Amino acid sequence: MGADPLRRVVAQLSRFPGVGQRTATRLAYWLLNQPADVAAEISDALAALHRESTRCGVCFDVTSADPCNRCSDPGRDARIICVVERPQDIPAIERTGGFRGRYHVLGGALAPLDGVGPEQLRVRELLSRLSDAAIEEVLVATDPDVEGDATALYLARMIKPSGVRVTRLAHGVSVGTELEFADQSSVARALENRREL
Repeated sequence: MGADPLRRVVAQLSRFPGVGQRTATRLAYWLLNQPADVAAEISDALAALHRESTRCGVCFDVTSADPCNRCSDPGRDARIICVVERPQDIPAIERTGGFRGRYHVLGGALAPLDGVGPEQLRVRELLSRLSDAAIEEVLVATDPDVEGDATALYLARMIKPSGVRVTRLAHGVSVGTELEFADQSSVARALENRREL
């Protein structure tokens, strides 16, 4: 006979970041008390996540279509690219309503002590996008921490010779805050007060 199904669910839910044994147990009991179709819908959504998701070949956001809706939207400003560390940073900027340009997901930030250099990020792909004469500005929206600042300075050094303006999010987002968790008004202020690098 296999392992107890409740313990299996708790063990699997505990794999999520920030979900400990107690929260996983509470979620498992919540699922157990729901109609069976709720668990089936959650299971189907999780299975579809890998099956139906891909990376946009232009900006590298997670999407169900390539190119993604933002890259294929003619209403977005193709003259400005906002560079973020992770796909989950994009909704934080979109919620402000203050940015209508395009995006580029680096896939992280420079962290030499962790073995993350420019080769592990999508820097080469960003630089190749700059060959499009329409691009006038690159807004670097990396996290306001040591790694994010180092990445912003590195990108500025790489981009400036091309003549493209390089800006960085300004005050509004607290130092040490991941962009994904910043509140809407802080991100909106940071967008408005971006500065030249």
